[in-house]
Amino acid sequence: MERERNEIAVGLDIGTTKIVAMVGKYNEYGKMEVLGVGKSKSLGVHRGVVNNITQTIQSIQQAVQEAESVSGMKIADVTVGIAGQHIRSLQHSDYITRPNADAVIDEDDIDKLCNQVHKLVMLPGEEILHVLPQEYKVDGQAEIKEPVGMYGGRLEANFHVVVGQVTSIRNIGRCVKSSGLALSDVTLEPLASANAVLSQEEKEAGVALIDIGGGTTDLAIFKDGIIRHTAVIPFGGNVITEDIKEGCSIIEKQAELLKIKFGSAWPGENKDNEIVSIPGLRGREPKEITLKNLSKIIHARVVEIVEQVFLEIKNYGHESPKKKLIAGIVLTGGGSQLNHLKQLVEYITGMDTRIGYPNEHLAGNSDAETTSPMYATAVGLVMDSLVHIKKQKKITKKEALANTEATQQVEATDTNAVEEENPRVDMKPRKNILEKWTEKFKEFLDNAE
Repeated sequence: MERERNEIAVGLDIGTTKIVAMVGKYNEYGKMEVLGVGKSKSLGVHRGVVNNITQTIQSIQQAVQEAESVSGMKIADVTVGIAGQHIRSLQHSDYITRPNADAVIDEDDIDKLCNQVHKLVMLPGEEILHVLPQEYKVDGQAEIKEPVGMYGGRLEANFHVVVGQVTSIRNIGRCVKSSGLALSDVTLEPLASANAVLSQEEKEAGVALIDIGGGTTDLAIFKDGIIRHTAVIPFGGNVITEDIKEGCSIIEKQAELLKIKFGSAWPGENKDNEIVSIPGLRGREPKEITLKNLSKIIHARVVEIVEQVFLEIKNYGHESPKKKLIAGIVLTGGGSQLNHLKQLVEYITGMDTRIGYPNEHLAGNSDAETTSPMYATAVGLVMDSLVHIKKQKKITKKEALANTEATQQVEATDTNAVEEENPRVDMKPRKNILEKWTEKFKEFLDNAE
């Protein structure tokens, strides 16, 4: 049981409309098996940012308790996703001059270069979350993907830098800790969603992932297997509901139901005589709403959201041959389930579009609810956590193996011989930027206690 326990991961998606806690593990075929899902209405989050700590803690606890009762497991630590309107990204180039050009470039040089980027001066209250290297240059030789092992005096790189508000991130950490949970990992939500719904081929060919949530729409662009651009647009499904509420003079609950049941992003689909009747409040007359009008309201707002996202794709430069997104667009998130959205996105952008379901990485017996685009981020967070656990186990295993071998050799020969035969055992793989940042973030939260 203990062995199994170690291989179980929990993802916590703190969204604007809902909070999802998902428990999962790998099955024998290497697919992710969902052991339990808990969800609750998100009450203290607005556009991806916590604005009421107490309510958010209650919502987290409710989701976690439900996931515990379904999976029959006690949840101690979680992998949390970070998103929200405060996230922005920028491109930056930097270089270091190496003291000895005759020595080969190693991990330390790359770390030094990345750490240099971390010292960039940000706006007050902002902090660098991710520093993602795009490609390197060694002594002017461009387009190098992995410079380790090469000779060179000047090491340059282009970076994709993701920036966020310190207070917003601290508040999420505070909510998780106050809910009685430990933070095992922190991931940028667009990256988690991308892991859940995109294939490696799509990332290589060039693809834009649009995750339409309740409060925000996240964009992540991949090309040649590397993330090239991220953006968070502060509009989502809730704004559409708000428009229906105002336009039809009905309450929010009815507006949401109308959007889900009868909503369409394409007004031409509905005939003029299609009418839906909404019960009046407290004995008032029922309201009659034409589906054509409903679609017009939805269409206007969806076009605005899609055009903002398309502007970000243009800013990335997808029209240049080298940056062309061959795999087009993948839509995911709860908002992607709106009728005829795929056709509208194709019409506005002129790019191939598909709806992204997180079922590619899930076990075959997963229920329909779990494979819905609504759960893409939660599935991605669990996958990230499982990969992280696997890495840690490999490191521990290698270290144990190396120690055993070293001990055996010490017994067999004298120390000098051991040193010749068994050069310095350095089994720890390089930590990626995200892992380092997570560690710093955990320290930062502990200090803020």
